[in-house]
Amino acid sequence: MDFFYLALLGFFSGISSALFGIGGGTVIIPILLLMGYDMPYAVGISILQMIFASFFSSYLNYKKNLIDLKNGVVLGIGGLIGSSFSGAILTHLSAQSLHITFFLFTFLSFYKYFFSSSKHYIYQDSTPLKRSIILLLSGCIVGIFASSLGIGGGLLLTPLLGYFLGLNSKETVPLALFFICFSSTSGALSLYEAGFIHIQSGVIVGVFSMIGVIFGQKILSLISAQTHKLVLGGIYLASMGITLYKIFT
Repeated sequence: MDFFYLALLGFFSGISSALFGIGGGTVIIPILLLMGYDMPYAVGISILQMIFASFFSSYLNYKKNLIDLKNGVVLGIGGLIGSSFSGAILTHLSAQSLHITFFLFTFLSFYKYFFSSSKHYIYQDSTPLKRSIILLLSGCIVGIFASSLGIGGGLLLTPLLGYFLGLNSKETVPLALFFICFSSTSGALSLYEAGFIHIQSGVIVGVFSMIGVIFGQKILSLISAQTHKLVLGGIYLASMGITLYKIFT
């Protein structure tokens, strides 16, 4: 029975990964918590799933020439650095602290992207060195918190890239998924060393997420940017609601 639910969870997390570039953790972690998994192990399964979904999605996006490799690699290097600390962070934080932190980051990202000023800083007005430094630092900071919370980075990168690059939510997806390739790999190694990776469950979710990615990319090509943003908002709200439920129960 667990296999069926994990496979179903992987399929829908793959769809969300391809559609929104959020790694799947925003969907996976609240559901795994409801299934009775402890927070650190839910994070571990989520991060392992991201390796499957992000690499497969990025391969498909690369074939379609949708990835800005220069920005993606700089972001990814920062993600590698930041995510390497995730195992130590999970070891020293309680489950309740992780729940609260997960909720706060989800809420702040949601508010920043949907309710902040529509003004954007455009990187083209900056020097290449300045752009690279900002991307590297952003990747590092997002990597530290994203892998520790099992959310890959897309959840935080979407409002960040929208604010600084002026990209809409559909345009940030390929770059966010490419970043997650780096952050999830580094995060998984760190979590494995800390003993928080349940390999069998993670592989089941990960393999079926690759099937979901195919469906997600087809859906992405059919919907408008406005519809995409509205659905993304619904996922944010559902994730925050489930996390609040776990905090107070």
